[in-house]
Amino acid sequence: MPTRPRRVGLLLGVAAFVLAADVISKAIVVSQMADHAPIRLLGGLLTITLTRNGGAAFSIGTSMTIVFTAIAVGVIVYILRAARNLRSIGWAITLGLLLGGATGNLLDRIFRAPGPFQGHVVDWIQLPDWPVFNLADASIVCAGVLVVLLALRGIRLDGTRPVPEASSPQPDPSEPDHHTSDPDYPKPEYPESQSAVPSPADSADRVADEADDRSG
Repeated sequence: MPTRPRRVGLLLGVAAFVLAADVISKAIVVSQMADHAPIRLLGGLLTITLTRNGGAAFSIGTSMTIVFTAIAVGVIVYILRAARNLRSIGWAITLGLLLGGATGNLLDRIFRAPGPFQGHVVDWIQLPDWPVFNLADASIVCAGVLVVLLALRGIRLDGTRPVPEASSPQPDPSEPDHHTSDPDYPKPEYPESQSAVPSPADSADRVADEADDRSG
């Protein structure tokens, strides 16, 4: 079976696209929305606003900026190490989305105020009844959904699937037993034992013989 080609290029391409879109969109929002009121689009379905988030995606854990920075670094290192065995297109896209999203938010934490590795992430997308987020957050969520789908389908990083163990075939009770009907099938070496119970005729002859012996 030929070896699948590596998909590192696809992973890096997806990650670069996500990172570029995230960085450019944040730069535009910061420069244009700093002193601007939120912009409502699509009848209020989408609102563009500017917020600073010191926590994780969707403003979770705002007091744990350093912890989430360390987690982002760990995720990036893991993805780069796993890329050596990456031969699945689905996993390449998934890890590319995750890598681009994690890197986009990590750059905010490193370079933005209030300080290195404690910076607040720029969020600017708001939906009804949903926390404000950015393109990096959306990319990470999409990667999480794809991880679940790939895991349910049993697809590994190398593009293979687990092979089910072959079970031994069971005899079909509806089929006749050819062993008993085949004349060439070897018979048992010893015949089956037969009952030694005498028949009624043998018993009568034995009684008659005994009577003759007494009369004689």
